[in-house]
Amino acid sequence: MIRPVILAFVPLVLLVAPCFAQATGHVQVKFVKAALIVGGGGGSGTLIYRGRHYRFIASGFSVGVTAGTSVNWLEGTASGIKDVNDFAGSYSLVGGGGAWAGGVGGVSLRNEHGVVLMLKGPKAGLEFAANLGGLTISLR
Repeated sequence: MIRPVILAFVPLVLLVAPCFAQATGHVQVKFVKAALIVGGGGGSGTLIYRGRHYRFIASGFSVGVTAGTSVNWLEGTASGIKDVNDFAGSYSLVGGGGAWAGGVGGVSLRNEHGVVLMLKGPKAGLEFAANLGGLTISLR
């Protein structure tokens, strides 16, 4: 006797583990800068990633049309993070802005791990900048 075969199709569901999925983080940083053609600065901030807070320090340089001193309070996003350690590294940037007792600034940065920072915010001081530079971020 021949028995009928019943075939059942079960949909295949693939789950991506959270450690491999990319998530966007939120960045807040205070950066103090002084420059006359060549400038330097440093600061500290917080990365909020997957509900956790990670403190970091930042140091950087700039070369270009730059003059003055300023304090920047920048805030924005960090995208392309697969692991929180991807956030640390050397970033290259192109940015501009100005301040005369107060103003605005913004930068777009990318590191060797593919993390992209989009930051903007107010600045205080006396500065004009249209420059190229670099920034190094280290997690604490």
